[in-house]
Amino acid sequence: MLGDISKAEDIYVVCGYTDMRKSIDGLAAMIKQTFGMDPFAPSLFLFCGKRRDRLKALFWEGDGFVLLYKRLEGGSFKWPRNPEQARHISKQEFRWLMEGLEIDQPKAIREAKSGDIC
Repeated sequence: MLGDISKAEDIYVVCGYTDMRKSIDGLAAMIKQTFGMDPFAPSLFLFCGKRRDRLKALFWEGDGFVLLYKRLEGGSFKWPRNPEQARHISKQEFRWLMEGLEIDQPKAIREAKSGDIC
C-alpha cells in the first residue's frame, strides 16, 4: 500500500538541519554515507529543515521509496539539533513529535526493562 508507514520496524530522526531541497536519492545517500545505515531497511527516516515547519520522511516499501512531506501552517516541530546523529525513537515519541511536543518528555512513564525489580 502506498505510504503505509505502520510497517516501519524502526523510526529514526535525523537530527540537525537537512537541506529540504534533497530528493529521494539525496536523502538515501545521506542515510548511507553520513550515518552508515541501510536506507532499504524497513525503517522510517525523518528529516527537518532550519525553519522546523517542514518535515520529510523516507521509507522503503520493498519495490520503491516513499517520500512523505508535511508542512505546518502554524507552529514548528520540536526537532533535536545534534547535527551528526540519527536518533532511534519509539512510536510514542514519533506521535509526540507529530503533535508538536518534545521527544524527551520529562514526566512520561518510561517502559521498564526486563529484570528491573524494585
